[in-house]
Amino acid sequence: MERSDDLLVVYHAFLEQLELEGLACEFLFVFDGGFGPPPPPLVEASREEPRLRILHFDQGLGETAALRVGLDRSRGALIITVPAYFQVRPEGLRDALAALRDGADMVVVRRAPRADPWINRVQTRIFHAVVNTLSHGKFQDIACGLRVMHRRVFENIPLYGDMHRFIPLLATRRGYHVTELPVPQHPRDTHPRVYRPGIYLRRLLDVVALFFISRFTEKPLRFFGLVGTGMLIAGGIINVLLLVERLGGKGIANRPLLVLGVLLISLGVQIIGLGLVGEIIVHLRSPNYRSYRIRETTGP
Repeated sequence: MERSDDLLVVYHAFLEQLELEGLACEFLFVFDGGFGPPPPPLVEASREEPRLRILHFDQGLGETAALRVGLDRSRGALIITVPAYFQVRPEGLRDALAALRDGADMVVVRRAPRADPWINRVQTRIFHAVVNTLSHGKFQDIACGLRVMHRRVFENIPLYGDMHRFIPLLATRRGYHVTELPVPQHPRDTHPRVYRPGIYLRRLLDVVALFFISRFTEKPLRFFGLVGTGMLIAGGIINVLLLVERLGGKGIANRPLLVLGVLLISLGVQIIGLGLVGEIIVHLRSPNYRSYRIRETTGP
């Protein structure tokens, strides 16, 4: 944060919206150890305001850990995640709460219309195009940190690593009704964002991980079997062609293709074996695992 009073400004802005809704609330500020201690004005406010609590990690654990500990220490039936700076106008929180009352299990806010530089919008479109293609999602701004959800939803989302970016997609995969609500972008959320190449690579790997867990968690052999079978076929074709050449009198002992063909077949068998091991693990945990979620039961 550029100024130590920014967090207090965010706090009072969203507190005002919750008070207008007539909701009793508490605010938990979770500070990652890698970003230094909480600002003194916020610490002083927490001593005077019983609805404000501060949690500070000893080390840098990331946003996912911060969200998880916030959930564990919170006491409300509704969970609202708020970024450390203004991404959208605070008034949008009341619209999100209304959408939750209308039947949604989770409401995620989308910054619209966007007022930030074109480089931010281009990155967002590319990122969401890849994510939605691989996960069959329809979200346009999963990076926005303002979310409103029932506590049971958050408790049933498997969060680890950097999967906090994909909370709406993970909730959808669990069968929850997730609504994306457009809210005007805040004027202070307009600075350009260009990151190091390593960050883009990590996000790409996270997307690949999301693709795998969203499609093959319960059927790993389909993924590994597809890859392994492709290698087996490619290696088999190469070796058959080499065999035809050998029968025609040509030497193949020193041909790199022979090594490639044998390598592809060997790797294909090993990858299929990994898929079988994964199937065995899924089978062994199946008696205690429930992939379904019962929303409501009526009748005796």
